[in-house]
Amino acid sequence: MRELILLRHAHAEPPDAGQADLDRPLSPEGLAEAEAAGRWLAAQGLVPDCVLCSPARRTRETLEAVLGVIGYVEQRLEESIYEATSGTLAALADAHRDADRLLVVGHNPGLEQMVALMHSGQSGEYRGMPPGAIAVLTLPADAAIEPGIASLSAFWWP
Repeated sequence: MRELILLRHAHAEPPDAGQADLDRPLSPEGLAEAEAAGRWLAAQGLVPDCVLCSPARRTRETLEAVLGVIGYVEQRLEESIYEATSGTLAALADAHRDADRLLVVGHNPGLEQMVALMHSGQSGEYRGMPPGAIAVLTLPADAAIEPGIASLSAFWWP
């Protein structure tokens, strides 16, 4: 079995006038949420082998806070995670089948749709992922990412 951990970025500051969405930082509340997410992952023994992270500032800051708790992990910024659909996220996860435990740090609605798609086989009726939420999906080690292939083994939010 392998695990796919999906982490939505924590609460971010609203954009300043003229500020690009990619440049929005975490709010103080978001920083606390991200650190709590790291503590939860560590307490569950869910230290990833590899991390793929959106290039948005709020996702990078979320990841930095998590890694501050769990320690260094191989990581890569992945441009396609920003504004990704569940299909894009599935393709990324499938391309990293060699990781026993892959963490993807990104955004909604793509993340919450990915959870629904992999767990129930449908992405139309998803329940949502609040900022800082973590979904842990378990799937067969050699299985391709496809609808309904995974079980939702844990869900946490700050």
